Amino acid sequence: MGIFSDKDIVEGMMTGYLGISDYNERGLTPNGYDLRIAEIAVRGDDTKYTEGTVTIPPRTMFYVSTIERVRMPADACAQLWLRTTWIRKGIIGAFGKIDAGFEGTLTLGAYNATDDPVELPIGERFCQMVFEGLNSCSAKDYSQRSGNYQGQTGVTLEPVKK
Repeated sequence: MGIFSDKDIVEGMMTGYLGISDYNERGLTPNGYDLRIAEIAVRGDDTKYTEGTVTIPPRTMFYVSTIERVRMPADACAQLWLRTTWIRKGIIGAFGKIDAGFEGTLTLGAYNATDDPVELPIGERFCQMVFEGLNSCSAKDYSQRSGNYQGQTGVTLEPVKK
């Protein structure tokens, strides 16, 4: 299998093959889905922001949690790509791959690499999720291997499963 098209994503959700909670038509792209910001945690600040616009100081690491909960099937994974809107403002993203069998919101690391503050509105699209089909189902999916962050909600820096 290859990368899922917009048609594949919609069909997958309609049949229950894959899950994107709080789906928003505006997030659908020709070959992916844009995930939106639910929560922001700025490194060195104990507050988790869930409304309004958050100002990220210069040269500062921060974390974003997604509005959408993702549920991956056993024979697909997904890449995450920072939207170019944020790249053009000097944000660098540190993303992992979404494993087959993962379920939950996503915690994404990012860094304001500029000498200026950057404003991030809660609810704004932050990154694109690109689904990839595996050639076969995984022998053990994410929940059966480590599953450390299975079922997470909000910015999650420590494993849920211990």
